[in-house]
Amino acid sequence: MIKIAYPWVLISIVLPFIMYYISTRQKASINNDNALKIPFYENLRQTFAGVSYTDEAAKNSHLKYLLATIWILIVIAGSGVQWLGKPISIPQTGRDLLLAIDLSGSMQNQDMEINGQHLNRAEIVKIVADDFVTKRTGDRLGLILFGSRAYLQTPLTFDRNTIKQMIDDATIGIAGPQTAIGDAIGLAIKATIDNPSKSKALVLLTDGSNNSGVLDPIKAAEMAHEAGLKIYTIGIGASQMAVPSMFGTQIVNPSADLDLEALKKISDITGGRFYRAEDGNQLAEIYNIINQLEPTKSDELTIRPVSELYPWILGLALILSFIAIALTIWRKKDAS
Repeated sequence: MIKIAYPWVLISIVLPFIMYYISTRQKASINNDNALKIPFYENLRQTFAGVSYTDEAAKNSHLKYLLATIWILIVIAGSGVQWLGKPISIPQTGRDLLLAIDLSGSMQNQDMEINGQHLNRAEIVKIVADDFVTKRTGDRLGLILFGSRAYLQTPLTFDRNTIKQMIDDATIGIAGPQTAIGDAIGLAIKATIDNPSKSKALVLLTDGSNNSGVLDPIKAAEMAHEAGLKIYTIGIGASQMAVPSMFGTQIVNPSADLDLEALKKISDITGGRFYRAEDGNQLAEIYNIINQLEPTKSDELTIRPVSELYPWILGLALILSFIAIALTIWRKKDAS
């Protein structure tokens, strides 16, 4: 289906025909001795036409029709002609789902593995979150990155590719070295407060405790409950890790700073659930569990892809212009 974005532009198609009519009347009046003489008008008209209309050979040519065709094509291109593709239905679950990912300095600890490969916490989160986003067809997704401060990296959108790209581009420490869990929750509330969705959820992933920001996590959770925002908390990081020391290998807890009680309370207040992941495989399993959340039914969103046709129309006009120039040069050489 063809659609014209600016139909009023098509009015300009008649302009050269009006000018041609006026020039014809002007030519007739030149033969009248009592008519007003404009010496330069005929030269000006011949310059734009590219050929003298007093020349009999030019009169018999189709050059003027070619020029008229070029003008019509240019006007049509300027009118914003578009091709509307077949309607495409996009399923919508009615769920607004935000991902809040901790990028504090401790996320660089290499105490976790996935599929036998040791990586730092942030890299494992990126791998698992990327797969999770791919599976969330029909959800409006958003991304919050937090450290000492919290930032809404991507507002709620159906564009999963953008979300995945933003996750992949996230850098440890980009939001500061500390952990502002309360501010991340507050930002999630603000991002969803005006949305009519009946199902709103936040998946908050962290490896530490709240030690930055202005909003207390528990107070933020109470506000989230009032706003209808359910929070699923995930605490990541191994519970045991062997490290070399002066006295030999020692077993330490690299997740000693993880505030499990606060994360559990946050999820309980909002009606969500708390999960603990000590390696990448556990984290992937947790995301799979969250992925099974029952979606809220809603109508499908129908869109029609739009293809701009003006490049093809202008291309044809350009080709015809070269033909018109060549024809004009040939006529002039033939006349000489």
